[in-house]
Parts: sequence; C-alpha cells; structure tokens
Amino acid sequence: MGGDHGPGVVVPAALRFLQRDHDCRLILVGHEDAIRAQLPNGELPDRLGIRHASQEVAMDELPSRALRGKKDSSMRVAIDLVKEREAAACVSAGNTGALMATARFVLKTLPNVSRPAIITSLPAINGRTWVLDLGANVDCDAEHLYQFAVMGSELVSAVDHIDRPTVALLNIGQEEIKGNEQVKEAHELLNRSHLNYVGYAEGDDIYLKDDLDIVVTDGFVGNVALKNSEGIAKLIRHFMTVEFKRNFLTKLSGLIALPVLRALRRRIDPRRYNGASLLGLRGIVVKSHGGADALAYEHAIAIAKKEVIADIAGRIEQQVGNKLDLSVNA
Repeated sequence: MGGDHGPGVVVPAALRFLQRDHDCRLILVGHEDAIRAQLPNGELPDRLGIRHASQEVAMDELPSRALRGKKDSSMRVAIDLVKEREAAACVSAGNTGALMATARFVLKTLPNVSRPAIITSLPAINGRTWVLDLGANVDCDAEHLYQFAVMGSELVSAVDHIDRPTVALLNIGQEEIKGNEQVKEAHELLNRSHLNYVGYAEGDDIYLKDDLDIVVTDGFVGNVALKNSEGIAKLIRHFMTVEFKRNFLTKLSGLIALPVLRALRRRIDPRRYNGASLLGLRGIVVKSHGGADALAYEHAIAIAKKEVIADIAGRIEQQVGNKLDLSVNA
C-alpha cells in the first residue's frame, strides 16, 4: 500500500514478474478490495495470493508511530510473514524509516551486527558499483563502517559471483591524511581485515573506476549520493530530449541516433537499479523507491529472489562474526 502509487504499481509489477518467472509465488499484502481492483476481472492468477491488512503507513509517518500503532499495516504484516517463514522475503515501496524500524523490531539483527544497512547498485563503467549505507544510519562510527564492508562483500560475492569483491571507503580524497576520524579509523580496520580493501574512493570513482565493486559510507552521505545519481540521470535525459527537439535538423539527427540513445537510456535508467536491500537482518527485506513504476518495482522483486536463492542472511551470519573478530583482534 506504500509508495507514491500503491497497488496501481505493485499489482502490475507482480503480474509482470510472474509472467517471466515460473518458480516464485507472490503474496500481495494490503487492502484486498484495492488489490483486486487492479487485477484483470478481479481474479487471482496462479502463484499470486492476497493477505488482507487493514492499515497502511503514510510516507511521512514517524517510524515510532508506525511501529507502535500500525500492527496491521501492510508493511508490518508483510514483515511478519517473513518472520513466520510464510514468505522468504519482503519487498516494499513504503516509508523507509518505518520499514527499517519495523524490520529491525520484528526480524532482529544478525549476531555481531550492530546496525542494518541499506545497499543498492549504481551504473558504472564496469557494469555497476554497490554502495552502502544509503540512509539507514546517519551517524556511524568506524566499527559500523567496517561491518557494512563485511556485509556488502558477502552480498556482492553471492549475487555477482565475485570471489573477493573490491571494497573502498568513500572519502574527500585518496590521500591518507584526508577524511574525518571515523573514516580514518575504519580505514585502519579494513587494512587489517581479510577483505579485498583497496583504500579510499572519491565520489566520481563510484561510476568511473573499473575495478571497484563496493563503496562504503555512512547513511547521510550515501543517501545524498544516491539522490544525486538519480537527479543526474533525469537531467541528462531532459537535456537530450530538449536538444533533439530544437529544430528539424536536430530531430532528424535524433532519429538517426535513436538506437544509440535507446541503449544509453537503458544503461543509465534508474528503474533498472531499483531495489535497495536491508542487510544485517534475520530475513530478507528489499526497499523499492517510493516513486517506482511497474518496471522498477519488478526489478526490486527480482533482487529479492536473487537474495533468497543466495541465502544472503545465512552467508552474512556465517561470515560476519569471524571477520569482525579477525579485524578487532589484529
């Protein structure tokens, strides 16, 4: 029921996903009448179910209020299904703060994980770069940043099939003397770890460094970087549209360049990178962008499936404790 569009996007996305995926079963959680109104003839196709929830969390609602007063919200019921193992993962476009607070309360964090983190991928020269945290933790110390690196490494290793993904810390420069104390301390921890740590990265390295898999930062900086990326992609598309429509000759050149333009649009389309994972929980939760359309939301569902198959929560639980101990005791 969350996001900017609610069932109007989620239901078509679920139907699209099931048309190309023949293994999964999806449960739509929310007001049953609103959900059925989006279904062809109001009928459920195979492998699609409905779980009624009488409440919904507003996009501007305080997480504490949603947690205490909305126990039958679509968000809470969906996460409860994961806890009860009736579902393997939860996907939501709702209020990010409420989703994180509810998921952390219901599912709890994994052993040795202090705070969950939000991770997603961004388009880059080498395909994509994963960035975390993207808003779950505004203030982080060195140990939190180190934990994010460990969790991110496990996710990328499983999803992208990279044995030792490269990890960097986001900083204002690559020199050793630059950065705040938290970043410098995390740098020391990572240097002593068994992760494939390559040092500091600057903002443009997220997109331009061809041997970089993961960039670690706190939630404040990470969220700004994410929104900045989305804005730049939209700005490029806007300027290109305006310029190609300027006169007859530019329209003609646009027609000639159409295959290239479509390929470029596909590569930088934020919808194809939609779906941010909440790492560090005893279950899989994926956050879709609130303004996602059906294509973008479908992509978030696909990410959840990949994480279920790879058993991301299990991998993190097995690895994070040992790697943290190795770092702290080094």
